[in-house]
Amino acid sequence: MSRLYDTIEPNVIDEKMLQKAVEEQGPQEELGQLAKREGIDYKDVTELQLDFRNILKIDNLWQFVNLTKLQLDNNIIEKIEALDSLVHLIWLDLSFNNIEVIEGLEALVKLQDLSLYNNRISKIENLDTLQELQVFSIGNNNLTALENVVYLRQFKNLRTLNLTGNPVCENEQYSMFIAAHLPDLVYLDFRLVDENTRELADIKYQYVIDELKQGEAQALAKLVEEQAKQKELEHHKAAYVEYLNGPFLFESMYAEDTEAAKLAYLPGMADFKFVLICENLFAYGLKEHEKREAEVSTFYECLQEAIQDSQQQSTKIILDFENDSQGLLDVIQNLSNFEIADSKLVKYNEDITQLSDMLMTLEMQTVDQLEVRQGDVSAKCQIENTGAASLLPYCRDLENHHHEKLLEIAITTLEKIVKSEFDEEMPDDVRLLFVDKDTIVNAVNASHDIHLLKIDNREDDIITKANSWSSSVHKNELSRNRNRVREINQYIDHLQEELDNMESLEQME
Repeated sequence: MSRLYDTIEPNVIDEKMLQKAVEEQGPQEELGQLAKREGIDYKDVTELQLDFRNILKIDNLWQFVNLTKLQLDNNIIEKIEALDSLVHLIWLDLSFNNIEVIEGLEALVKLQDLSLYNNRISKIENLDTLQELQVFSIGNNNLTALENVVYLRQFKNLRTLNLTGNPVCENEQYSMFIAAHLPDLVYLDFRLVDENTRELADIKYQYVIDELKQGEAQALAKLVEEQAKQKELEHHKAAYVEYLNGPFLFESMYAEDTEAAKLAYLPGMADFKFVLICENLFAYGLKEHEKREAEVSTFYECLQEAIQDSQQQSTKIILDFENDSQGLLDVIQNLSNFEIADSKLVKYNEDITQLSDMLMTLEMQTVDQLEVRQGDVSAKCQIENTGAASLLPYCRDLENHHHEKLLEIAITTLEKIVKSEFDEEMPDDVRLLFVDKDTIVNAVNASHDIHLLKIDNREDDIITKANSWSSSVHKNELSRNRNRVREINQYIDHLQEELDNMESLEQME
């Protein structure tokens, strides 16, 4: 069924093998010749044939980021791996290898045609992300469970399936089972699925399929609900108020507080209105987030307008320079008087310097304009974010008040216990806190410290996230500015190189 390598020398995918494979490309003959003469950037390769090379392990393909077709058939590969960078792959052939488990294909979300024919696979699995799959060949493997084929129902684009040569094909219900469970399948084992088989299959498996559809509908509804919750959570995170629309912060304060449950037994301790404060903070944060989004949207519109305006002005400056300089260069080339030619070259050099100054000045003006606008938006966002965080001190004040009340009740209870005047029921572990004043006071203070730390951490979290936006915008603008300056310098360097070449030719003459 698969190839053994006890008598075969295994190969690895190294630079030499890859270079040779690219040079030998049949359909890309021109590309191969270019690679042979000058070398080639593997990013330009879209198809790669690595079949019949005794490859044991998939490796070193990370540079082929634009690959759409990959042949790794007829090797001795044991594991599917190292394909994560091939995100544009559409066609993959891993037939005639020694693969036992389907894995390592999660990143290939564009894959349409997959062949695992003639391997050692016993289960169809780990293909969930391949929703574009249209052709799947997994014949001549070790598939035994007919129910495993139901896994393929999730692939709504699957039209061609090859299972021939697997033990599962010996089941007398094989064809009808496949036709019933994969109703959109057109070809099975190289044959057209005829309507008669499909109709008989629908009748035979009607109740099974109805139950299966019901389960799938429930699973889909659950998925949609989870996705909606996740989308809502992301919106709350963007507003820096995640989990504040309920008791989460309150509960988290007590999650690490080992004494809280014990202290709750003290008489007169009722729940305080902490959750209400959090809900007010949540509503305030969402409202301010809408304002911030409007400001940010306006900022990015202004950003694009400023950049486009700068690009248009730069383009005009460069075109004017090139038109003027072309006439000057034509004059220089036709001059027989070297002194006049030299003076013209000096003029051209001065024009290049002036061009560089103009382009750099324009870029600096753009930077200044964007910094002013960014500063305005950042200031407004900072005011809004400070307002959101300012509600948390109310939580802190409420916790302080609660702490004072709890401490007062605890000391009063201790005094009653000492005087044998405390008649209420109290669990033994709670009573142990009242052995002396230091013990109960330390327990109450420790609980209070934990609560304050949780509030402080959440306040810091809100402020940190709010400030990160301004920082990210600044980094993006800095990167844009650096790229623009690099472009200008490269263009000026190119002009200067042309000038140097002209001066060299003049000296030779």
